Amino acid sequence: MSSTVSFEIPREILQSSRLTAEELRRELALHLFEQDKLSFGKARELAEMSVWDFQQLLGSRGLSVHYDVEAYEHDRETLKQLGRA
Repeated sequence: MSSTVSFEIPREILQSSRLTAEELRRELALHLFEQDKLSFGKARELAEMSVWDFQQLLGSRGLSVHYDVEAYEHDRETLKQLGRA
């Protein structure tokens, strides 16, 4: 079951920030991703962007995709199980 949470942002805040609602969503997604609060996939969903576009956005901000040794090892094991490594 999918659900959403909504909250109100006063129009004056958006005007003061000079951001559109879409831009604010992206900024929130970037911040939460950078702080390791959201995974790449969830941050991309929040930003409502394609994988490629979100990667481009990260790159434009000098942010890298988080990919640690544990994730690498997990991916290697998955590839072995699939007979691709």
